[in-house]
Amino acid sequence: MEEVLFSTQDNGVAVITLNRPKAINSLNYEMLVPIREKLLEWEQDDRICLVILKGAGAKGFCAGGDIKTLYQAKDNKDGYDKAITFFTEEYLTDQLVTSFSKPILAILDGVVMGGGIGLSYGASHRIVTERSKWAMPEMNIGFFPDVGAAYFLNKAPGYAGRYLALTANVITATDVLYVNGADTAVSSNQLEALEKQVMETNWHIEQDRAAKLDLLLDTCHPTSIPDGEIEALQSKIDQHFSYGTVEQIIDSLKSDNSKFASKTKETLLSKSPISLKVTLDQLIKGENKTLEECLETDLVLARNFLKSHDFYEGVRSVVIDKDRNPKYNYQQLSDVSPSVVNSFFNVN
Repeated sequence: MEEVLFSTQDNGVAVITLNRPKAINSLNYEMLVPIREKLLEWEQDDRICLVILKGAGAKGFCAGGDIKTLYQAKDNKDGYDKAITFFTEEYLTDQLVTSFSKPILAILDGVVMGGGIGLSYGASHRIVTERSKWAMPEMNIGFFPDVGAAYFLNKAPGYAGRYLALTANVITATDVLYVNGADTAVSSNQLEALEKQVMETNWHIEQDRAAKLDLLLDTCHPTSIPDGEIEALQSKIDQHFSYGTVEQIIDSLKSDNSKFASKTKETLLSKSPISLKVTLDQLIKGENKTLEECLETDLVLARNFLKSHDFYEGVRSVVIDKDRNPKYNYQQLSDVSPSVVNSFFNVN
């Protein structure tokens, strides 16, 4: 079975379908290469006016990168090289989606995480539904939020991006819209009708295709989108996550007797200390960088995490053995010195 499907219509619509539904369409190198090649081809093809990006199956758009494949880089030079090749191709593809000159309609129904966010974030029109579950979950496996997260999470209001990166919390449609992870909410039962409208429109005769797509999306009125939480918590998030070190964030949370502070503190303390510290530094350094610059940093960080015991231990505990009991080399925040953090940003 082809892991990614491509189709084109006479009306100017091209469709990319991630086609690994059993794996919630997790991305691998064999998917990314043809996606980038097709986008480059369609960019130059006057017959293609608009691209739809979606995932197969009922579970979601894309659960991220294929972590089991990355785990094979452990103590394996060939596996390490393949992992770096994967990240390189992934980041180039994410950059291409962002710079693509034609409208891309990304349908973010169901699970949208990690690499799925990276692939779709730069699309011109991103729609979520009441089923959307959006997160950068890399902190759960001793990694860091990559795919340009230091760029786009810094676009969220206040310090919400830092909060989402460090906690790896899953958010739903209203919050995704609030943090600029999507543009429009649509009820999942309207998706079929929306796609039909797109497929029945002659995009060749439309002068402003993005505006026409906006009009089609405006006809959809979501009826069951859950309320968000981030906006109501914004002042609390800003109060605690404005600090420049993880220790200061933890101390600030400790001084607050609210349920939010207590839960958030426990969440942070359950993560890999090296991941927490590198990620906060990554987001601070990325505040004024372009997407391309952030992706360049991500590739350096990825290389160094792939040499880190704590990354493989995080993956083992969550994905391989699933015992949720990682034995990290860096067990406490105090174990992670500034020089250790800095070493992750050095090209080796």
